[in-house]
Amino acid sequence: MTSDIKQNATFDLEIMKQAVIDAIEDIKGFDISVMDVRKLTSLTNYMIVASATSSRQAKAIADNVREKLKEKGYHIRGTEGEKDGEWVLVDLDDIVVHIMVPTTRAYYNLEQLWGEAESRRSHIKAE
Repeated sequence: MTSDIKQNATFDLEIMKQAVIDAIEDIKGFDISVMDVRKLTSLTNYMIVASATSSRQAKAIADNVREKLKEKGYHIRGTEGEKDGEWVLVDLDDIVVHIMVPTTRAYYNLEQLWGEAESRRSHIKAE
């Protein structure tokens, strides 16, 4: 019974992840990166990072992610950064979506930051 629940949760998370990617692609978001952070934090399961050509497009992508996931019955926990639009975060609880203009994305380099966290964590375990 427990394995059925785990399989259903995993399947639902995969559907949710694909819905986010589809919503980003609908508004021509690009350079989409999906990071499994379950071993690194208890705050979320995945981080999805995408680029937008402008702050206006970043806001439109965030709107579309929220709209498409609400339609599918997912809870939207919150959104941050819409005022400026350089970096818009959509918190879906199991997935945190970061939409950034390229200069902001290059500056913060979340993929490297979380990748380094993974390698530091493995280094600590190895010792």
